[in-house]
Amino acid sequence: MALVKYDWILALITIFFCVSSFGNGANDVANSYATSVAARTLTMPQVGFLSAITEFVGAVALGNRVTNTIKNGIISIKRFDGNPGSLMLAMACAEFGNAVWLMTATTLGFPVSTTQTIVGSLIGVGIAADSDVTWAWKTGSVSQVAASWAVAPCLAGCFAALVFATIKFGILERKDPFNIAMKAIPFYLAFTGAILALFIVVEAPTAPSLEEFGAGKAVGIVLGVFFGVLAVAYIFFMPYFHRRLVKQDARIKFYHIPLGPMLWKDDPYIYWPAKADGPAVIDYYKSAHDQDSTDTLENASNSGSDRDATTADTSALEKANPLVVPTSRTRIIEPEERFLAPTKDLPLAHPSRLWSWTKYLLLQGVTRDCVSHTSAHLQDTHARAKRYDNRVEHLYTYAQVASAMLMSIAHGSNDVANAIGPWAAAYSTYKANAVATKVPTPVWALVVAGLLLGAGFWFFGFKIVRAMGNRITQLSPSRGFSMELGAAITVLLASRLGLPVSTTQCVTGATVGVALMNFDVRAVNWRQVAFIFSGWILTLPCAGLIGGLAMGMALNTPHL
Repeated sequence: MALVKYDWILALITIFFCVSSFGNGANDVANSYATSVAARTLTMPQVGFLSAITEFVGAVALGNRVTNTIKNGIISIKRFDGNPGSLMLAMACAEFGNAVWLMTATTLGFPVSTTQTIVGSLIGVGIAADSDVTWAWKTGSVSQVAASWAVAPCLAGCFAALVFATIKFGILERKDPFNIAMKAIPFYLAFTGAILALFIVVEAPTAPSLEEFGAGKAVGIVLGVFFGVLAVAYIFFMPYFHRRLVKQDARIKFYHIPLGPMLWKDDPYIYWPAKADGPAVIDYYKSAHDQDSTDTLENASNSGSDRDATTADTSALEKANPLVVPTSRTRIIEPEERFLAPTKDLPLAHPSRLWSWTKYLLLQGVTRDCVSHTSAHLQDTHARAKRYDNRVEHLYTYAQVASAMLMSIAHGSNDVANAIGPWAAAYSTYKANAVATKVPTPVWALVVAGLLLGAGFWFFGFKIVRAMGNRITQLSPSRGFSMELGAAITVLLASRLGLPVSTTQCVTGATVGVALMNFDVRAVNWRQVAFIFSGWILTLPCAGLIGGLAMGMALNTPHL
């Protein structure tokens, strides 16, 4: 029989669950795609649509069908035996703390771990409810969470640096980097596909363990995917690359890849061709420094020498490579100016003004400039990164998109439980009138969570994209690919070894690791790294304080 007298708790936790899923999307989903936006591989609207698909697929197709009531067993469930109403209240307070801190951190621009947010909130709730908290070193303990602040970024930094080292010394700094890259890119695409297959086979929450599945069968599938993607790369991608980059055919765009072998012809049929006089590739090293914004005239004049140095670094490359777009900056129109300014003098009820506000509310999150900055210090940091052939960088845009999708699918499948776990516990307890330790997760709840993950990024993810993008270092497609693949490898390996890692911390560590491959510590904006690290430190106590205070007040509220 259902706990009808506590239906108000179920209503509240459902609201908190929706806000948590939205905040999870706004904060954690942005980590997967931030480097792609900063490297100019994808635009914000493209990422908005792509993330909605990958997060939904990860959450619904690969997400856990059985959710642990208490994340990682961080607090003891015994405290709530025989008192299902108190468990529902505890889960509601934990979900509240999770939702509030995620939205607060996102607003402030802190990229935080959603896993550590819910763990921190549960710790606060456990202390308020006088439940035992797992402090000692073992799986899911508080000490392991603290250790992940160093373990995750260091591991990811090493893997990402190793991946970029193969590109840097094997391709980018060789005598003829473009031709070498043309030969190597099919293998990088195939390797990325194989890593995705490995995750789906043995690491997705719905997948059997490697021991149950069989190592031989897993290796067979991974190798099959590797050679399958390799064949697709040679049949479809290589003719496309040759037509666009060697033949310099500006009419060719990414949606012409399906033409495959037809592009080898001298005059192939091309549907929806782009302008023939346009550039074949953009300049991925175009200055992101916006002097016309909030910098003072003094800062602008002081940064002139750095800007000239940056221009000098790329001028020789531009002369040698006529495919590059000129490096002149174009001002980005922000959504307030684009949507609201033209109708600001009209009456509030005027249809044109209402339509302007509708477009603003729906599109403001994916039409903001997440690449430009106004910092002379950051401009100097970017100037210390080496510039490479834009044609080579363009080759890695496709591998970077694939690696970003891998990270996003992995996030959707794993981290959806952070928002849905407490709700699922309260929902099952409400229906069964008994404390539940492991509960079935309704598919419709996974669908709702998957949709909210995508919506969170669409409307609010720009905050974290700005923080995790080129505010740390100079980004380019080859660097972004290395960062995302290094972070993905770390997540896969650490989960097999039982090491505590966070996607957010892996991406941050991978970004720093690749930046240090410039062999100049000043190529990293350590101020931004310190800002991000402070967000990690604040997550446990802040989420715990919010959840704990809510639980404490709820348990001790006087009543008539």
